[in-house]
Amino acid sequence: MRPDDVLGEAVPINFVLARTPRAAVTVQHITAYPTGFEFDVVVAARIEGEIWDPMHGLGGFRGRPGQPGGEMADEILRFGIQYADGSKATSLGPPMVGPQDKRPEGPILQHQGGGGGGTVMTQRFWAWPLPPPGPLAFVCEWPKYEVLLTRHEIDAALIREAATRAIELWPESGR
Repeated sequence: MRPDDVLGEAVPINFVLARTPRAAVTVQHITAYPTGFEFDVVVAARIEGEIWDPMHGLGGFRGRPGQPGGEMADEILRFGIQYADGSKATSLGPPMVGPQDKRPEGPILQHQGGGGGGTVMTQRFWAWPLPPPGPLAFVCEWPKYEVLLTRHEIDAALIREAATRAIELWPESGR
C-alpha cells in the first residue's frame, strides 16, 4: 500500500501508451515513494453509434479472467508493468486479499480507485516495490478498441531517483 505518512515526489513524465482511431491509453502523474510508485492510466474512447457506459465497464478496467486459461472479454483492458529483471504484474492479477502478516512477492500492481466522465476514465495504480535499475515497461492490449499488444519503456532511474526525494511527514515518530 502507498505510505500515508510520505509526500511522494512527482516524476516528470507522461506518455501515450497506445492510440488507435477508436481509443487512447495514457500513463500520467507518476509519483515515487521509498517503497513503490503510483500512477494514473487514463483511457479515452471515440464512440460513434454505440453506448459507452464507463460505470458498467469502468472504462475497460472491470473484470478479471474467468477460469485459468479461459477466454477474457474483449471489453477488458489488459494492462501491466514489467521490471528489468523480467518480473511483472498486471491489472488482471489476483485480488489483494489475504493475511497481512505475509509479505507478498513483487511486483504487485494494485488498483487504488478512479473515476471519469464522458468518454474518459482514469484508474490509479500502486506498484510495489520500486523497480530495479534498467528499463521499466508499461504494456497494454484492448481488443474492443483495436489496441494491439503495445509496450512503452522508460528508465526506472527516473522513479528511483524521485523516490529519494520523497518526504517523510513525521520522521520523529520512529516509523
